[in-house]
Amino acid sequence: MRTSLWLSVLVVTVLFGWGAWQRRWISDDGLIVLRTVRNLLAGNGPVFNAGERVEANTSTAWTYLVYLGSWVGGPVRLEYVVLALAFGLSLLGMALAMLGTARLYAPALRGQRALMLPAGALVYLALPPARDFATSGLECGLTLAYLGLLWWMLVCWAQAPRSGNTRRPFTAALAFVAGCSVLVRPELALMGGLALLMMLVAAGGWRARTLIVVAGGLLPVGYQIFRMGYYGLVVPGTALAKDATGDKWHQGWRYLANFTGPYALWIPVLLLVALVPVLLITRGNPWWLHTAAADPPRRRLARMVQSPAAVVVFMVVSGLLQAAYWTRQGGDFMHARVLLAPVFCLITPLAVVPLVIPDGSRISRETGYWLAGAVGLLWLGIAGWSLWAANSPGMGANATRIGYDGIIDERKFYSQATGHAHPLTAADYLDYPRMRAALVALNNTPDGALLLPSGNYDQWDVVPAIPPPPDQEPGRKPPHTVFFTNLGMVSMNVGLHVRVIDQIGLANPLAAHTDRLDHARIGHDKNLFPDWAVAEGPFLKKRPYLPPYLDEGWVQQAQAALECPATDAALAAVRAPMSPRRFASNLLHAYEFTRYRIDRVPLYELVRCGLEVPETDPDPYTGLPATGP
Repeated sequence: MRTSLWLSVLVVTVLFGWGAWQRRWISDDGLIVLRTVRNLLAGNGPVFNAGERVEANTSTAWTYLVYLGSWVGGPVRLEYVVLALAFGLSLLGMALAMLGTARLYAPALRGQRALMLPAGALVYLALPPARDFATSGLECGLTLAYLGLLWWMLVCWAQAPRSGNTRRPFTAALAFVAGCSVLVRPELALMGGLALLMMLVAAGGWRARTLIVVAGGLLPVGYQIFRMGYYGLVVPGTALAKDATGDKWHQGWRYLANFTGPYALWIPVLLLVALVPVLLITRGNPWWLHTAAADPPRRRLARMVQSPAAVVVFMVVSGLLQAAYWTRQGGDFMHARVLLAPVFCLITPLAVVPLVIPDGSRISRETGYWLAGAVGLLWLGIAGWSLWAANSPGMGANATRIGYDGIIDERKFYSQATGHAHPLTAADYLDYPRMRAALVALNNTPDGALLLPSGNYDQWDVVPAIPPPPDQEPGRKPPHTVFFTNLGMVSMNVGLHVRVIDQIGLANPLAAHTDRLDHARIGHDKNLFPDWAVAEGPFLKKRPYLPPYLDEGWVQQAQAALECPATDAALAAVRAPMSPRRFASNLLHAYEFTRYRIDRVPLYELVRCGLEVPETDPDPYTGLPATGP
């Protein structure tokens, strides 16, 4: 059995690695993480723009892991550091999942000859998006490694009562890993919290429970206090920008169908489900619940929770809960991305399956051959589907077209848009429309400017900065700001002194506090007007310095709306110098700041805040005051 297991692990990881390398790339969102790492290395703190405490990355653990990797890597480009980490962790996660599942079957197969065949692992690696996001620069590889490690440790923990090997260091390590779930991905808190709850129920005595609580909660609770005091929010900035507690069921069902349809996922689901009863019969005497009739109810509950069956149910339920959450949330604009982790959870208990060679000891040889034949046929069906799915065209002709549902194949889109089969570095993204023109515009405005994307992909609209005073300190950097959706490629191709913000709110604290639009593109469903960027910066706010699509009245109204006391307090939470007093104030008001919303229309924001509408110059065409939206 061991030989076939390690051969399966080797074959699957090699195939997964080969497939991922053939589709290697780093996404624009992956480059966003690197901007934060650059600021950390420069001593500006974990921020996207220096002097503005915004948590632009969803995965805290991924940010600091990349930072550690960049520190160790030294002169190696950040893009190559993140590529190596994402690739290696993806393969590690797959291997750990298979080893954990093999360990799950080991007690029932002791003394029997069996072949360990990859099943669920084949399903996952066959999915083209799984190979796409193995090297995307996002936290997908870390998530896979985390899920694989948690699964392997939970199987060891579930088998401990039977083997009598329950030890406190391992219990503490498992609790620590479970507690880190929220730092890997916020929605994984459901999974980590459930794992900790299972451990508390199974623990015997207050000392064991105290150990679990301290080991599992110390790091995430400590970071949560830091987040609230430093960023002034209860949740990551990305959760605020995307209103992670909202719901878009209609879009979520489209996203689910967009993932399951192209790969006919119902086929492997049916085949894997059909394997379950066959494997249960093959096991013979159930080893599920290590209970005894004489045990008291409390002890029976503890042994029921700390059992292989409970761990399997835990993994399946966790996958279903994550899938339900993302369906409710509306999914994502990247094809399949956020559903990969739920799929990985669901296939993990069947990552490998045993094909038992009958020996007549537990069941008759005739029955054993029938069961082995059934497992073999079902496995061949899974292998056949995997071969077809691995070569599937996926979204086909719609892969790079942003349609009504807003979902695209992100890797193909950027490969096509940049002209590089494997866009890996920030330099590769200079071939994306507008990127080289942005660098030209920055060089042509030595006194500073606000750059706004124009209709012409080879140029930017420029709003000049207010001229510097004659006595300005020599060597002071000019006030440059770029206002654009694609934060990663812009921010990694400009200096850290250039402020890069977006209308969505990932790096723009003002946009993050606007309301989510009902029918906007998923993941991009906040849209702050560029008038606000002119209003809050040191830029010229009158004609002829404004582009024709900006309204001078709106800019004046937005400037007045920024005086709203509640808005000023929310912005001061991230822009005022950090001090013990500021940290305590942010900690106290973090929930209030998280819930705070402004209206993206300046006039309506003035009304909401009870401020006077400023007088504006009359419209040159109508002669009326320009006060309307």
